[in-house]
Amino acid sequence: MDFRISEPVVGPRSEDILPHSVTSAVKIVVVGGFGVGKTTLVGSVSEIRPLTTEETMTQASAGVDDLAGIERKTETTVAMDFGRITLSEELVLYLFGTPGQQRFWFLWNGLFQGSLGAVVLIDTRRLEDSFDVMERLEERGTPFVVALNSFPDAPSYPVSEIRTALDIPESVPVFDCDARDRTSSRDALLTLIRYLHSLTTTTPEPR
Repeated sequence: MDFRISEPVVGPRSEDILPHSVTSAVKIVVVGGFGVGKTTLVGSVSEIRPLTTEETMTQASAGVDDLAGIERKTETTVAMDFGRITLSEELVLYLFGTPGQQRFWFLWNGLFQGSLGAVVLIDTRRLEDSFDVMERLEERGTPFVVALNSFPDAPSYPVSEIRTALDIPESVPVFDCDARDRTSSRDALLTLIRYLHSLTTTTPEPR
């Protein structure tokens, strides 16, 4: 399966026009803990101007949102991020980023409706924030891949150690990603799509 993600269309608002040749659409979500880079990833890879619902953090979040390691963060997603990527002349991908704080997780039900799978974005400085995220995906039966977002001061661990620490099955792809870089974000999405494809073509082992 050879999917491509095209470069953004150049021109005033022309990027918002969906080609008439598109006949199918798929939906995936980007999830992760608070401040792991979900909004950044959606914005870096979307071919249209991304829709974001970021709001300035206020004193009301003090003691509620853990800013350890992300002290410079001043805004947070309160509903969702939305982007679009053309995979081929006939197929388009709709990308939804979820809010990271658990108090907004009630919005997940709507965002996950009709989705094929998820990219779990992880900050290796705060691995513990990923446990509840992946547990919710497993409870939902949502297939996912794990992208280790690159932060300048983040420690680097072998993938085997990440798998052990987070109890990630060997079959689930785990890889490095830079959410700021379009090519890297694109590759993360393609990894999920290829993983989903492999799940539909794998022959079940005889019992």
